[in-house]
Amino acid sequence: MNGTEQVSGAWDERMRLIRLRRRKEKSRFIDEFRLVPRWLIALVVVLFIVAQVAAVFVNLSLFATGGETWAPELRNNPVASTAGLMGVITLVSALMAAYIFLIAYVNRDAKHRGMMSGLWTLLVLILSWPFMAIGFIIYFLMREPLPYPCPQCGTSVGARFNFCPNCKCNLHPSCPQCKREIVESDKFCPYCGNDLAATKGEASAEPAMQS
Repeated sequence: MNGTEQVSGAWDERMRLIRLRRRKEKSRFIDEFRLVPRWLIALVVVLFIVAQVAAVFVNLSLFATGGETWAPELRNNPVASTAGLMGVITLVSALMAAYIFLIAYVNRDAKHRGMMSGLWTLLVLILSWPFMAIGFIIYFLMREPLPYPCPQCGTSVGARFNFCPNCKCNLHPSCPQCKREIVESDKFCPYCGNDLAATKGEASAEPAMQS
């Protein structure tokens, strides 16, 4: 197998895993957000409140003492000046909080998927600043699907398993007619339209007739 075939095979496997993840994982945003540690959320909220209180105190103190306040053009309007400062702090805090939460999410999500969480967290941190969100994009493209229950016996199986280690169930069934991968719940092949229920019935009837 040459290098091109190896790259093509790896790409096909990656696409198969992405399709599998989309089929098996139906999580909502709130479910994903729960992966972020609560202590980290509380810490970010506390730091935001502290930053707001400190900024308001300093800005109003400068107004009282005649110092250089934020937004000099609003030196005669302490309310507007303070409100503008609080708005800027809120915007910057929101961006920083989103970045921190994403880093924490990658760490917890990678561990949840059996990946090297420390290595992926470090990679995202290294690539985030010079290349914006490229580290997160790479992670979401490359992350492994979550383990899921075997459709036959319920045993937790990995996304790369072809057969269940407990009951030998075929975890990646294919259409008998076109040989493309299908889902266990499909009644008809989405690629060639083959009646999968009828095909299964014929396959199970053949051994009975032979016996």
